[in-house]
Amino acid sequence: MVSSIALPTLAELPTAAAQLRAAIADAGCPVVAFEGEMGAGKTTLIRALCAALGVADDVSSPTFALINEYRDGRDQPVYHFDFYRIDSPDEAARIGGSEYFDSGYLCLVEWPARVAALLPVPRLEVHLTVQPDESRVIELIINNSY
Repeated sequence: MVSSIALPTLAELPTAAAQLRAAIADAGCPVVAFEGEMGAGKTTLIRALCAALGVADDVSSPTFALINEYRDGRDQPVYHFDFYRIDSPDEAARIGGSEYFDSGYLCLVEWPARVAALLPVPRLEVHLTVQPDESRVIELIINNSY
């Protein structure tokens, strides 16, 4: 599955998040890897996705904590990771990364390349690309290979 979602302005974010929510459900992959340059909008998209999932908590980047846990509208856990400051996959393993990824619950992972060796397949990859006019394109890819 390869598809894309256009995000012309931030006003369209709820619509894009609803489309992403549907794509996650269709893909059946509980691990979702968010790729994009610094400032591309990964955390902003995750915040909108969590709102679409019924998360009532304040959603923020777990840059220093590495992981935040939220509850969705069905009271199921949603795990949000930010591995920007992680030094190695071993460091992520020590905080229980593999156990979270294998839990079957939704895991939203920022900076997944830093822990690629720990990420299960299949997984849904969400690539955010900033366009010259500051709009975004969100490309969705199911990764079935290590």
